[in-house]
Amino acid sequence: MEYIVFDLEWNQCPMGKDFANPRLPFEIIEIGAVKLSERLDILDTYHALIRPAVYRQIHYQTRKVIHLTMKRLMQEGRPFRDVAKEFLEWCGEEPRFCIWGTTDLTELQRNLDYFRIGNLLPGPILYEDVQKLFAITFETRKDRRALSYAVDFLSIEDEGGFHEALEDAVYTARILQRIPPACIRANYSIDCYRNPKTKEEEIRLRYETYEKFISSAYPGRDALLADRGVTAVRCFECGKNVKRRVAWHPENGRNQVAVGHCPEHGYVKSKIRIRQDKDSEYFAIKTTKMIGEDEAEEIRARAKNKPARPKES
Repeated sequence: MEYIVFDLEWNQCPMGKDFANPRLPFEIIEIGAVKLSERLDILDTYHALIRPAVYRQIHYQTRKVIHLTMKRLMQEGRPFRDVAKEFLEWCGEEPRFCIWGTTDLTELQRNLDYFRIGNLLPGPILYEDVQKLFAITFETRKDRRALSYAVDFLSIEDEGGFHEALEDAVYTARILQRIPPACIRANYSIDCYRNPKTKEEEIRLRYETYEKFISSAYPGRDALLADRGVTAVRCFECGKNVKRRVAWHPENGRNQVAVGHCPEHGYVKSKIRIRQDKDSEYFAIKTTKMIGEDEAEEIRARAKNKPARPKES
């Protein structure tokens, strides 16, 4: 296996988002990447400029950040389809993508779809979120820092600035080299821009302390929440469905939370995030972990005045 650490720069509609193409809100104009061995040694680099086909002026906010001009892009850039095919061929078979944050992989797939070559990168895609790995290793799991912060924190030599695709990919690779291999293996992420569509494609991933389940697609939220396979609470330790002690209820206005109890292993917390995919269908990302009695009681207390949804079977 080889790691592909990549970074994208993109442009957006110069007249504002109200005038943007809804199928391509962000058009990729630069790709930079570093190829690492399984032992995280640098093997190769990749860089390409892309000639814009949708937005022919650089948005004023983008101009403040990137170091590219439209003149250079038009003179030196190549069509996105050509660059994307070349880049993915350079990546090799079964690469493990690594990015800073979560957005670059999604935008790459969105651009592939727009230019009708989405079949080149099937999903869902397992990847390494180096921003998350940095937080887990050096700060707390919930922290999310800028790339420049991490470079300074680790005293990595400044190569001359940020927001140039290859330079940012090199910075990200250098940070990944500082992450313990065990942490990388235990904390991989999954991108669901191309989410499961059928029951057979549903995904269940087991991490050290929690489980993640990604459901198939449903035409509406009600249909999704009516599926007992989605709303069942499973014990993280033994995998058995358990009785709910706190019914499903909204948390923070976005998620649904429930608490179950396994007679053998104790309390279990499940959280459902409902997302809408690019085809306007709905799917669930459910995480499950073991919790203590005190946390279970806290959740029960918060849920008292909240309507339960979905209803218990």
